[in-house]
Amino acid sequence: MAKKAKRVGILTAGGDSPGLNAAIRGFGKAAIGHHGMELVGFQDGIRGLAENRYVELDSSSMSGILTVGGTILGTSRDKVHKMRVGDETKDMIPTIIENCEKDGLDGLVCIGGGGTAKNANRLAQAGLNVIHLPKTIDNDIAHTETSFGFSTALGIATEAIDRLHSTAHSHHRVIVVEIMGHKAGWLALGAGIAGGADIILLPEIPYSVDAIADSVRKRAASGHSFSVVAVAEGARDHQDSADLAAAEALVKGAGSPEAKNAAKSHRNSVIASHRGNAFKLAEALEAATGLESRVTVLGYVQRGGTPDAEDRLLGTILGGAGADLVADGHYGVTVASQSQAAVPVPLDDVAGNLKTVPLDHPWLSAARHVGTCMGD
Repeated sequence: MAKKAKRVGILTAGGDSPGLNAAIRGFGKAAIGHHGMELVGFQDGIRGLAENRYVELDSSSMSGILTVGGTILGTSRDKVHKMRVGDETKDMIPTIIENCEKDGLDGLVCIGGGGTAKNANRLAQAGLNVIHLPKTIDNDIAHTETSFGFSTALGIATEAIDRLHSTAHSHHRVIVVEIMGHKAGWLALGAGIAGGADIILLPEIPYSVDAIADSVRKRAASGHSFSVVAVAEGARDHQDSADLAAAEALVKGAGSPEAKNAAKSHRNSVIASHRGNAFKLAEALEAATGLESRVTVLGYVQRGGTPDAEDRLLGTILGGAGADLVADGHYGVTVASQSQAAVPVPLDDVAGNLKTVPLDHPWLSAARHVGTCMGD
């Protein structure tokens, strides 16, 4: 008797990113062509999984998508255990399990960042056969050296800094470039170094406006009457960093659910009060240095458009490795990139953990060695 083909679901969740379609294609071509699996794609991420909205995928579905940005499946930022349904917030894990059973799925592939790793882990703990492929331009997923999306975003942010140098130099201005990265500064650090930014500010290193202004003044005194500041969106000065740390401590120390919810609400209000820090910084630098200061927010431009060669390659490698793991019945893992190889790492070790820039990282040392001010 012929062995029944495995039937697998795949979805993309969280923010869109270059390389998502490369990963879908990498998994799909290997799963269908190499392992003889059946594949269905859930539409619009976790929400489509909960609503059981899917399309059957075949080899032709993978044709021409390698170079396409975004995701052919659509995406959303829903949480499996706290999903907004009408006027209620519901735990949709039982519904998702029911859908997977109804659809005859042997496994589920979740492609996304840190939030998706948490969702995948919750589903794995509930008994589903799940693997996770790491995607994020922030490069902050634990236990993987890089994630698809990062390389393309790094190139886009670097090119933006290159172009802004012209305006900064021509108009003798301070140009503050806000780069994505709420909690980890990999993108701002890499683009700042590659683009020759004079000042780089990261979430990992609280900054002093006085130290930054002093750096700008010293450059002006040496004949460089302009400066380019690459700032991660999550970078904060010393006071804001202390306020956030105190708010996080309240959340961790809260006992009852009511106290924890109140502490989380306070923490969110603290985070909200820090939005627009790049504009506050520009105003402060203009007042302190007398140099006209302007802000450019790169925003979604960083994660849009055609993926570069490295992200296409990484998505293909991790996707293909994911198909091999499903074929072997190896679930409950993130397919991480380590030393140029695809390595399965337990989801328990990945979900809820964050890969931030170590203060002794070679990139930081390189930045300091060429005289870049880090704001401290």
